[in-house]
Amino acid sequence: MWVIPEDVLLAGALWITERANPYFILQRRKGHGDGGGGLAGLLVGTLDVVLDSSARMAPYRILYQTPDSVVYWIIAHGTSRKEITEHWEWLEHNLLQTLSIFENENDITTFVKGKVQGIIAEYNKNHDVKEDDDTDKFKEASSKFRKLFGMPEEEKLVNYYSCSYWKGKVPRQGWMYLSINHLCFYSYLLGKEVKLVVRWADITQLEKSATLLLPDVIKVSTRAKEHLFSVFLNINETFKLAEQLANIAMRQLLDNKGFEQDRSLPKLKKKSPQKVSALKRDLDARAKSERYRALFRLPKDEKLDGHTDCTLWTPFNKMHILGQMFVSTNYICFTSKEETLCSLIIPLREVTIVEKADSSNVLPSPLSISTKNRMTFLFANLKDRDFLVQRISDFLQQTTSKIYLERELTGSLNSSEDEVYSQQGSLLSSSLPQSLSSDVERAFNLNDNSVPTATEALMTMYRRRSPEEFNPKLAKEFLKEQAWKNHFTEYGEGVCMYRTEKTKELVLKGIPEGMRGELWLLFSGAVNEMTTHPGYYEDLVEKSMGKYNLATEEIERDLHRSLPEHPAFQNEMGIAALRRVLTAYAFRNPNIGYCQAMNIVTSVLLLYAKEEEAFWLLVALCERMLPDYYNTRVVGALVDQGVFEELAREYVPQLYDCMQDLGVISTISLSWFLTLFLSVMPFESAVVVMDCFFYDGIKVIFQLALSVLHANIYQLLGCKDDGEAMTALGRYLDSVTNKDSTLPPIPHLHSLLTDNGDPHPEVDIFKLVSSSYEKFGSIRADVIEQMRFKQRLRVIQTIEDATKRNVVRTIVTETAFSIDELEELFVLFKAEHLTSCYWGGSSNPTERHDPSLPYLEQYRIDVEQFKGLFNLLFPWANGVHSDPLALRFFRLLDENGDGLINFREFINGLGVLCHGDLTEKLKLLYKTHVLPELTQELEEPDSAFEATQYFFEDITPETSMGKATSRLGVNQRSITDVSVPQSQFIELCKTLYSMFSEDVAEQELYHATATVTSLLLEMGEVGKLFSSFGRRDHNQEDRSEPGLCRRATPEARDLGDVFIPAGPENKSSSCEQGKRVEGSEEELPPMQDIKLEDSSPKDTGTSSVMLISDDDTSVSSYSVLSAGSHEMDEKLQCEDISDDTVLVRLPHSTSIDKDWAITFEQFLASVLTEHALVLYFEKPVDVAALITNAKNVSKVGRPLLSTSDYEISTSG
Repeated sequence: MWVIPEDVLLAGALWITERANPYFILQRRKGHGDGGGGLAGLLVGTLDVVLDSSARMAPYRILYQTPDSVVYWIIAHGTSRKEITEHWEWLEHNLLQTLSIFENENDITTFVKGKVQGIIAEYNKNHDVKEDDDTDKFKEASSKFRKLFGMPEEEKLVNYYSCSYWKGKVPRQGWMYLSINHLCFYSYLLGKEVKLVVRWADITQLEKSATLLLPDVIKVSTRAKEHLFSVFLNINETFKLAEQLANIAMRQLLDNKGFEQDRSLPKLKKKSPQKVSALKRDLDARAKSERYRALFRLPKDEKLDGHTDCTLWTPFNKMHILGQMFVSTNYICFTSKEETLCSLIIPLREVTIVEKADSSNVLPSPLSISTKNRMTFLFANLKDRDFLVQRISDFLQQTTSKIYLERELTGSLNSSEDEVYSQQGSLLSSSLPQSLSSDVERAFNLNDNSVPTATEALMTMYRRRSPEEFNPKLAKEFLKEQAWKNHFTEYGEGVCMYRTEKTKELVLKGIPEGMRGELWLLFSGAVNEMTTHPGYYEDLVEKSMGKYNLATEEIERDLHRSLPEHPAFQNEMGIAALRRVLTAYAFRNPNIGYCQAMNIVTSVLLLYAKEEEAFWLLVALCERMLPDYYNTRVVGALVDQGVFEELAREYVPQLYDCMQDLGVISTISLSWFLTLFLSVMPFESAVVVMDCFFYDGIKVIFQLALSVLHANIYQLLGCKDDGEAMTALGRYLDSVTNKDSTLPPIPHLHSLLTDNGDPHPEVDIFKLVSSSYEKFGSIRADVIEQMRFKQRLRVIQTIEDATKRNVVRTIVTETAFSIDELEELFVLFKAEHLTSCYWGGSSNPTERHDPSLPYLEQYRIDVEQFKGLFNLLFPWANGVHSDPLALRFFRLLDENGDGLINFREFINGLGVLCHGDLTEKLKLLYKTHVLPELTQELEEPDSAFEATQYFFEDITPETSMGKATSRLGVNQRSITDVSVPQSQFIELCKTLYSMFSEDVAEQELYHATATVTSLLLEMGEVGKLFSSFGRRDHNQEDRSEPGLCRRATPEARDLGDVFIPAGPENKSSSCEQGKRVEGSEEELPPMQDIKLEDSSPKDTGTSSVMLISDDDTSVSSYSVLSAGSHEMDEKLQCEDISDDTVLVRLPHSTSIDKDWAITFEQFLASVLTEHALVLYFEKPVDVAALITNAKNVSKVGRPLLSTSDYEISTSG
């Protein structure tokens, strides 16, 4: 590539000059290319790798020098000889003559520099290269990365680090390359080269550790091997980036979401050094935004713009608190350095004024922010106040424009749809029974501008103010409400309130019944999403009403199991509200849809919050606070189960071994975590747990679970089995009471199912929560996230392994492959799917991978992916001719015609080729050519599917293959009913010839194929004659069709020829054989001429010659040469035909005989006459060798890496 000219003083050091002229020199780096340069070359190559000069210096370069100067200028470099030679030739052809005109050397230098810079500018313009793209050094490193590991352009390098890789007991110093989809390592030391490629999706464990010998080590584990890397300059940065990339890979396995680079990152300042790649900046920004969103419970699409140190004036204690201000698109947030002292969230939608106050010694660089609820926040000690105010002003402008736009849209929608909604409202109200009208008016909003939804929390309608014994409790509840009101007065109310240690104390004492919904919305952050999405829930309800799918069926089944003991869900009103919320969420997030336990949590949310509020609380739970908990495989709950095991090992070590032996942790954690203790604890106590959870997040659940274990430590140590342990824990949880609750006692289902033993003494929920904070409050949210990452790797890889085992178990009885072979083949099948997800394919990855489908259907591949596997695994694949045959195979295996095949279909096809007998293989080959021509597929996409349905609709499965697919199983009657027409017979012949080109018995197979072809041509002609006679008897006026086929005879002088050369040895005599065979009908040489007769007199003089070359891949690419007479034949010399060309003389394509055909029996019988073909098709296939080769092959530009690490170690 051309580079901005830089001066070079010592042009000859470590470089070898290969070409030179008066102005330019082409040089090669010592240690590269042929010869290697001896010891000096080895040393230079080693130094280049160790010191990273190989990233800065490509192995070839071009220097510019004026004759009288000692200073050289580098103007181009290249990673290959071809690339640098192209640049050299361009210079010779375009610049040399021009330079000779100049008289002044300075003018020459200026001209050359300007020309090179112009070329670079033109390239950047044509390729849309942005100014703030990666540095030249990083681009060269990316180029080297792709060249070393055979990666395509789509595989983006993120960063690379110097380190040592421990190969056995020997460290190899080199470079670790971290790309979006792979971890790679390269080392070259004194002629010894080591390459390692590990796909992130294959990593089962990634951890940073330290030993006495190796203080900083990163251990990367896969299913096959462990890899150790050490001697990092910055191990923390390397490990964090590796974690992030592995997390992206796990996310892709989990929900099929690939990586998309963020193009909206702010541009770097001109003065800032470009030390990292754009991708690295993107990933760093993502990590910071994720931490920011988690810290302040912000919506998932919020991006952090920046943060700065500052102080905040807190009026409640008259202090300036030191902390950090965070600014994002829609929020200004603050958190104190001392973690629990104070935090603040200011949505920009609430901001009215942002102004700079006067600086003073006490308050340097102050900034005042006022909100709609008349609160003013004073920040000071801001380093770059002017820039900060400008950023906030920009975001404020965007926010106000969004609000106005939403108001306009909402207004226009309401005005245009008033009539529709009023009609719906009147229909609904008229259809309801009169007895429920008063309740419904109170519970539903029947205004004409929204879908009917509950406007009150269900608890307010069913709260029974009761007799005298509850008066003390009501008094205590009143005091709680007063405490919260006083708190609001002092610390502010709503989203912008100061959140302090005092807030936490009030939460731990229990939120008043009447304030729960409001405060849950506030602390969870759901209030932000609800406020910024007005009308969203009503629209979802409207769209989802009356729709039915698997999720709605499951919802209907579970509706009456949701808190059935509560009166709110003992009538249709509460059930209807629950149905609407769950169905709306299933439509919002089809990846989750509906999962058991969601109904229990949602029913409690509906008791304390309005219907729309309950929906947004459910969104916050499922998508932010309990990530991946409620998907089809409850991955999030399994991850937190692993985290809980780690915490139990650390905090209750004396109990951990016992719990592991009993196997209790996995049982309790799922039921406790999925329902937030609602299913195992009395209702009035469990809602206190939810109070704390919405305020402090998942750490509350871990703390409480550890407290429960700690309180029962001696009972659990005495348990003999898991049943006894579960009974002990269940009895304890049943006894957890909330003495402050004003609710009437609700029978707890879990307690009704326990045995009749002595009840456990009552445990106060507030004391239990307080104890959990005292004993286990040191658990930090960031530590939990770190542990979650580690467990997520383990859980997702365990799920992937289970998927593999289930798929193999499903089809192992249907095929002759062993279990080990099926597992390896599944890994290759999945790897091909993942590779296309990384680098693109002809179909959408989300269509090919759906985790909600049965195991066998989860991974599917399209035709492009199938071609890759066909070339690697199918015995009939052979070079350039493989693609047409692969396409035919794919269309045959694709049962439902959707352009995708699953693993079973793939194995059924491969199984016939690897384990089928001669007849089965020939049937399969025959059927691939029964389908309509490939060219028709473009015009009529469904024709192949329809034709196959017609041909094989009542085919029975093969006995040898068990339950094979309907297309592959062949019924004797149906296969005899289907004939191959002339056009497909030609394709069948081409397929046979292409299959043998690299076989050991290539020559014999060519001869045998020629004999079989001639026999089949005769049979087809005979069949044509019989059918022609039959038609003539039926209709005397019927004319004979062109294209009769028969053996060459002296009488057939005006017929076309089919030349089939014998192969490489006989290529020079093929024409002679063609002439010789005309005179002899009895002695047939192996390669003979076959005559295709055109019985129509007017077409006798015209025919076509089709050159079928190994380079051609489809019917449309064949060269057609017109020949007027036999003089043309004489002029066609043998030397004009290449070694691998089959010359077929046929009637013109427009006169292909549609009545000519052969049957499967004729095809089978003809092949059985040739011993060489019989041996070829009966030859056993070494499946293990095919699999091993496929695992190790790296296709050009698109490596196929199996789950086993792809590792090469070569000696120089």
